[in-house]
Formats: sequence, structure tokens, C-alpha cells
Amino acid sequence: MAIIGSGNIGTDLMIKITRSDGPLAMAAMIGIDPGSDGLALAHRLGVATSSDGIDGLLAMPEFGDIRLVFDATSAQSHAEHWERLRNTGVRVLDLTPAALGPLCVPVVNLDEHIDAANLNMVTCGGQATVPIVAAVNAAAPVSYAEIVSSISAKSAGPGTRASIDEFIETTATALREVGGAQRSKAVIILNPADPPVLMRSTVYCLVEGDCNHAAIETSILAMVDRVNQYVSGYQLKQKVQFETFDVDQPLHIPETGKFIGTRVTTMLQVRGAAHYLPAYAGNLDIMTSAALTTAERIAEHSTARVGAAQ
Repeated sequence: MAIIGSGNIGTDLMIKITRSDGPLAMAAMIGIDPGSDGLALAHRLGVATSSDGIDGLLAMPEFGDIRLVFDATSAQSHAEHWERLRNTGVRVLDLTPAALGPLCVPVVNLDEHIDAANLNMVTCGGQATVPIVAAVNAAAPVSYAEIVSSISAKSAGPGTRASIDEFIETTATALREVGGAQRSKAVIILNPADPPVLMRSTVYCLVEGDCNHAAIETSILAMVDRVNQYVSGYQLKQKVQFETFDVDQPLHIPETGKFIGTRVTTMLQVRGAAHYLPAYAGNLDIMTSAALTTAERIAEHSTARVGAAQ
């Protein structure tokens, strides 16, 4: 497999793949900055490199053996990359918020899209919060979901910064299409604190009418455990909070008026594995871990399908 993008995300992903004993093997690392850490590290690891972007990848002798390409650049660049790759037969995992293919959060909906040619991994904020919305929605219908994700400014590279608008839009869309919320909103904060702080995400879900608080909490805790299986630093920061609004004391929402029901608040923290950047870069870790888990599942699925056909 190959990685396009030798910045923070691509470099962290490469380290994870080379340390993994799974079915993936690094064939190429592609960038546009010949002096990037990612290309230098790839060279030391014996991985083929090119600083000519997508042109360099397509011209590589190794390209004929590549079955999967990770795009860790920007939403704007991914459109061009997909146009160049779509007829080559390779599978693409998009780690940008371009959302040209189906949105994927592996613990929620990977099985539905495991054969997709271009699978979008949403955003770090989406990977952290969509599972919680899906967990609440499994216990009671979510009429509205709002998330606020705060990441260290030091962990946000040029590709991430260039795609902030797409980040917000794609995350909000995933809260609905993958998480199941009827309406949604996403907020991203690049926290300039020094020393850098860990990634934090807060998930607010509104559930209309009566609902079983214990069932919702159980569903959330089970989902946290599932995400934690591939993102070890993913955890609840506090107990799940419930606030009930009745006819006498409704919640006033400017867009829709009075709300009667329960507001479920889930506070999360993601500590990075520090494979490339330090532990404050949980946003890097959850994104690359989700992509690695997805790619390994795709590889295993493809192998099993070939075996069944023989």
C-alpha cells in the first residue's frame, strides 16, 4: 500500500503500519516537500519515496503492486487524486474531509461500505464523536446532536488547516448519516495553549420525550470500550450526564422553539499513542488508528473473498 501525504497524519500512519504485524505492507510514501520528516523517515525505513505528488506515485515501478492508497493530504487535493486513481483499480482510503465516497466510522458502519472504492474516514472529530451519537441513537432516537472538538494547534498541519470548512461540514454530515441524528452541528477549536493540551470532545444529544437513561449510558459505555480496542487513549472524561426538561421547564432552542425531553452530555478525551507527535496529538492517533483498522479489515475481507472463490 501507499500513502499520499508526508505530513503529520501520513507520517503517523506510516509508523503504525510498519510497527503492525497485520496484513498491510508499506510500498511507497508520496509527498510534495522533499525535505519533509515523512519522506526522510520512509527512506530510512526502506520505503520507496517520491516528492512529485500523485504524478510520482503513478510513475513508480511499485505502483503496479499497490492495492490500497491512503490519501492524507487535504480535501482540495483529494478531488484531483481520486480523479487520477479511480480507473486504476486501487482502493482509496481518504483521510481528508473531502467526503467524495461513503463516510466510514469503523465501529459503526464499516461492514456497509467494505467494498467501496473510495472510502472517507470523516475527520478526527467525527471518529471521536459519531460513535457516541450512534450509541445514544441505538437506545433512543436523537433529534439533535452537537459536538465540540478541541485539538492542539501544534498537531494541525497545513492540510488540516486548509480543510477547516470541509472538516466542519463533513463532521456534521456524519453525525446524521452515520450517527443517526436528525439534525446536527459541529464545532472545531484549534487550541493554541502551550504546553499543548490533549484532544477533548464534548457530545450533546437531545432525545425527545421519555427515555431510559440507564439504557443510554450502557450503550455509550459499550461503545467507548469498542473504540478503545483500536484507540487505547480514547476514554470518558466524566460520567455521562443527563438533564431532563419537562413541560413546566422546557429547554428553549432558538431555531425550533421549546424542547421537552433529555439532553445527554458525553465528555471525551483522546490521548495519543505518541508514535510521531507527543501524546497531546490524540486527533492524529484516532484518525490514523481508525484508518489502519479499516484497511486491515478490508484486506482480511478481500483475502477471505478470494479464498472462497477458489
